Amino acid sequence: MTEPLIARQRRSTRSNDNSPTYSTRSGAKMDTPEDLRGFNLLFFVTEAVGLIAVILMAVWTANYRGGFAWRSDPAHEFNWHPLLNTIGMIYLFANAILVYRALRTIRKKTLKIIHGAIHFVVIVLTVIAGIAALDSHNLAKPNPIPNFYSLHSWLGIVTVVVYVLQWIFGLTAFLWPGYPLHLRTAILPVHTFMGLLAFVLAIATAFTGLTEKAIFSVTGYSSFIGETYLINLMGLVLVLFGGLVVYLATEVKYKRYPRPEDSGLLTSSSD
Repeated sequence: MTEPLIARQRRSTRSNDNSPTYSTRSGAKMDTPEDLRGFNLLFFVTEAVGLIAVILMAVWTANYRGGFAWRSDPAHEFNWHPLLNTIGMIYLFANAILVYRALRTIRKKTLKIIHGAIHFVVIVLTVIAGIAALDSHNLAKPNPIPNFYSLHSWLGIVTVVVYVLQWIFGLTAFLWPGYPLHLRTAILPVHTFMGLLAFVLAIATAFTGLTEKAIFSVTGYSSFIGETYLINLMGLVLVLFGGLVVYLATEVKYKRYPRPEDSGLLTSSSD
């Protein structure tokens, strides 16, 4: 039996189709298919570099800066400031950014809750770190140290403001109560950009803080003492960590595309 002309034309069109790839998991149209080659290795390296940054900061504050205290010893209370900010505003912040790509098999709503919860922990650590810095200035004897005069402090304020506004905006827009789908789709690129901007600002703030502390508090810094190498190494590690995080977060082939289990959420305000 001769095959109908229309059927032959349809079969020919399908075989020669050069249109963008479609996800076999969700049916969603993709301009670039998921390609996870190299992702696991890069993610492991990124996590390792971030942990190295935290460890180096702990070694510096504990061994070179005299350890930790609270208001009874304001000079050493300050050491909580760089350590907690490194843990929170740099390492945990990076993991909040990468959670959608690292845990891509988890349902989208669960990922949003994890994303928001990590950010909340970062805010708590940042508040404690801020109190430690202010106490170390205000309770210094015999003369208190002025607050918010340096470039480091200005960058820190901008970073925290952008971060907190991002968290509140993301919480209300994407989790609860949630904006309509068309609005979330439109503002998602802005939310993503502002998150990366806040992360880069956090790295820049850490650089200025390290430089300020090295110049004003480290005796013999310019003479290449052991602390000189440690501080400079921390700066280089932060550069590497920031670059890896931004790459993993912006590389299109590592983007998480919708899963079938996400489809039931698409009409919900909190998908």
